[in-house]
Amino acid sequence: MALLQGLRVRLAKGTARQMVSFLCLTALCVCYCGMQPGGDVMVLARTRELPVYSVEREDKVLSISFDAAWGGAQTPAILDILDAYDVKTTFFLVGIWVERYPELVKEMVRRGHEIGNHSTTHPEMSKISESKIREELKVTSDRVEQLTGVRPTLFRPPYGDYNDRVVTVSRAEGYECVQWNVDSLDWKNRGVDDLIRQATKNNSPGDIVLFHNDSQFIVEALPAILKTYQEAGYTIIPVSQILLDGQTEIDHTGRQHLANQAETTIRTQ
Repeated sequence: MALLQGLRVRLAKGTARQMVSFLCLTALCVCYCGMQPGGDVMVLARTRELPVYSVEREDKVLSISFDAAWGGAQTPAILDILDAYDVKTTFFLVGIWVERYPELVKEMVRRGHEIGNHSTTHPEMSKISESKIREELKVTSDRVEQLTGVRPTLFRPPYGDYNDRVVTVSRAEGYECVQWNVDSLDWKNRGVDDLIRQATKNNSPGDIVLFHNDSQFIVEALPAILKTYQEAGYTIIPVSQILLDGQTEIDHTGRQHLANQAETTIRTQ
């Protein structure tokens, strides 16, 4: 009898464990499923909010961009090189940099370049509140607009750091959130040849290339990089011009496409 009773207890415990497992699985299903009108089950695939990393383009264009957060000594030489190759680009500026180098900001715009917002104090944006994100955006754009008469419409998060809140808030404030798909790695200061190689290998139409205005070898490497792009048949345009007009989608790699209504797993802007 004792043996039989012990067996019953073990069976009861096993059944309880199975029931707990079943309930956990059911809860997970509830989290991922909803009910459509009529009672049909609809799977809700949660997609992350992504910035634009690159753009689906049939024409042979790419964009180069410069993040400016700290030094400014090499910026005049960069502007001269861009003029020499008849290239217009986008400078993503931090507000404290704008405050420190107002004449350079005005000179960028005077020479036909685009200004993007790169925050005010260069924080990790994913770690700050929604109100602080808005403040970081507003202060820099106000400063740029006061100096140039033009308000930025692009935003690049410092360190490439973002979450859904950063992307959603920046878009709600009127900015397209932009990253890059080609990292020159100029910030590693590994030499001219390495910088040229990183920036020019395996390029494709719609690339957005990242540089920094104060990296050690940028002035020496930039002419060769621009020459390589142009000899390969690329036209270099500002970031806002490489973005697509109209209804667009951003796929899981961050590539912007024209909208395809049949795709349900891609975030629609």
